[in-house]
Amino acid sequence: MEAQRYPEDFDGIIAGAPANYHIHLAAADMAAGLATLKSKESFLTPLKYALLNQAVLAQCDARDGVKDGVLTDPRTCRFDPSTLLCTGSDADNCLTAPQVEAAKKIYAPARTKTGEVIFPGLEPGTELAWGPLTGGPAQLSLIQGAFMVAHDDPNWDWHTFDLDRGAALGDKNLGFIHAINPDLQAFEARGGKLLFYHGWNDQLIAPQNTIDYYSSVLSKMGAKQDNWLRLFMAPGMQHCQGGPGPDQINFLGALERWRESGVAPDQIIASRVTNNRVAMTRPLCPYPQVAQYKGVGSTNDAADFV
Repeated sequence: MEAQRYPEDFDGIIAGAPANYHIHLAAADMAAGLATLKSKESFLTPLKYALLNQAVLAQCDARDGVKDGVLTDPRTCRFDPSTLLCTGSDADNCLTAPQVEAAKKIYAPARTKTGEVIFPGLEPGTELAWGPLTGGPAQLSLIQGAFMVAHDDPNWDWHTFDLDRGAALGDKNLGFIHAINPDLQAFEARGGKLLFYHGWNDQLIAPQNTIDYYSSVLSKMGAKQDNWLRLFMAPGMQHCQGGPGPDQINFLGALERWRESGVAPDQIIASRVTNNRVAMTRPLCPYPQVAQYKGVGSTNDAADFV
């Protein structure tokens, strides 16, 4: 929002996992929660999260050349929860039909009845962290609160949420808090640098939303903007931190070198720290590039990726 509305405030901005389409984000989160909380049959327990995650990794983990529990680009994983459908009664090693449908809704974009995308879905690989959005017994107060304000009713019942009506009402009454304007010419013209990042395993804000906004800026201002605008996707990182991938990343140092010394970040090293020791390093590449294993050396060493 600063870059869009107040471009003279900052010389450089780091926008990490931005909730810039906030009401649409809340609407999608509400729909995801209702998908599992609407009945006992559709509810996904932590055991079912783990079942889904194991199935995703079994199908897709090795596709990037490294079997490490991290999907370099989960969009290439075409996982179908129907493969886990129970053949008999409910059990810990399968999903009931309502649970399959609930999982599909969480992965898929939230759409209106006419097919308009409200907000992207969560990516394969995020399943172990679905609890805050779908684990109940109620939706997060932050999400409920958005629609209490939109309805001007502190007693609004989240069970009555309808995606079409909710998103439209949110746009009407709270759309002013959205930060989706792709025109950043004023910020760019005064030498501003904008560094986006998002974790592919983000369990709260779908990472595709950041890619969509980044792409909208390129559509508006032209395809070649990397002298002031770059996006870094972090495989395996959850919402700004945590997850199976490396999540310790010095974005501020990268921004300082870029803005103050003119050294653009062609890669940023991400580290995973376990028991106060660096257990893994990986390079993050400017989107749409991805880091690929060279095929020799340690898969835990950034130097062995290109």
